[in-house]
Amino acid sequence: MAKNIPPPTTPPEAVISIIGAGMTVVGDTDTDGSLRIEGTIRGSVRAGKSVVVGRDGLVDGSVFTQDAVVAGKVSGEIHAESRLELQATSEVSGEIVAPRMQVEEGARVQGQVAVGAPDMKSPSKGAQTEKVGGGRKTERQTEQKQFDGRGKADALETEPEPEEEAKRQTGSELDQRQQQLSGD
Repeated sequence: MAKNIPPPTTPPEAVISIIGAGMTVVGDTDTDGSLRIEGTIRGSVRAGKSVVVGRDGLVDGSVFTQDAVVAGKVSGEIHAESRLELQATSEVSGEIVAPRMQVEEGARVQGQVAVGAPDMKSPSKGAQTEKVGGGRKTERQTEQKQFDGRGKADALETEPEPEEEAKRQTGSELDQRQQQLSGD
């Protein structure tokens, strides 16, 4: 007699789901495990472990996950709680928030990037811009870079803190005074 032994169960976070080439999903996707996208998803993507967007993959929506690797196209936000890797063939258009990020030469990014932000779990947090004093905006706790679309980044310029501005003005005044003294 054969015994009725139930098959071993796989924990949800160990499951890898695949959206194959030529397949289009319209709507949001959610998994506790990993999701590999070789086709198209038009909607938000949430994966408890990881999201991999293959070279021909396209996500037209936001991505929320622990780890993400992008070789294809993402038009929307990417929030990676642990790590984000943008491969040379990737094209991202939208906000990126991740504590660690690797960008290969050739990757194309258009949008705001916050790397090293302390609170990655909340999509609304990330790079925090706050108004201080007379309505000036000051960046706090987050390194932000603006990408020019060819993978090259320039640091966003922000107004200095009042103490730094005072030090800079004092230094400028000293330089002017030294020039006056040396010219006399």
